[in-house]
Amino acid sequence: MFEALNLSCVRDERILFSGLSFTIQPGEIVQIEGHNGAGKTSLLRILAGLSAADEGEVRWQGENTRRQREVFHQHLLFLGHQAGIKSVLTAYENLVFYQTDNSDKSQDAIYQALEQVGLLGYEDVAVAQLSAGQQRRVALARLWLSTAPLWILDEPLTAIDKQGVATLIELFERHAQNGGMVLLTTHQELPGVSRAVRKIRLTSTELA
Repeated sequence: MFEALNLSCVRDERILFSGLSFTIQPGEIVQIEGHNGAGKTSLLRILAGLSAADEGEVRWQGENTRRQREVFHQHLLFLGHQAGIKSVLTAYENLVFYQTDNSDKSQDAIYQALEQVGLLGYEDVAVAQLSAGQQRRVALARLWLSTAPLWILDEPLTAIDKQGVATLIELFERHAQNGGMVLLTTHQELPGVSRAVRKIRLTSTELA
């Protein structure tokens, strides 16, 4: 189980959220909603342990994630706004580098992941030579290699065509069906999702 307990975050004289608590159980897909600037990315970074909340704590399996950072990160796949890949490496090399620390997949699995995101034929191209959208898809390919039960994803559907969105949603559902947890932000609805998606809405306020 993944828990957020009484989280508060203040940025630039605004309370992005305060007293925010929720849990995510295995098998759940949870969508964070809110207008631009409401604090969605700030919340995801706090949940992933990349930023600190002004108040509150995050727990994984009942333990504070900041006190078991290494264990928590072994169970987490975080994809942020930035692709988080190495521009000097090829698409294939980036996924080999990722799987070294996070999973134990075969060479075939890497090619299958690249195929899922439409990058077969680009596996030997340096990431620096790919478009921003293609770089984003290299990062998304990690989803097909991940063994982490908890996925925290910031706008994973951005700049993805309709077929790509359908493929990702199918993957999210399969991950949840297998006992995984998916927490994501997106400005889009999630078309074709067969299971209920729980929504949490953020509303920021000015400090008095």
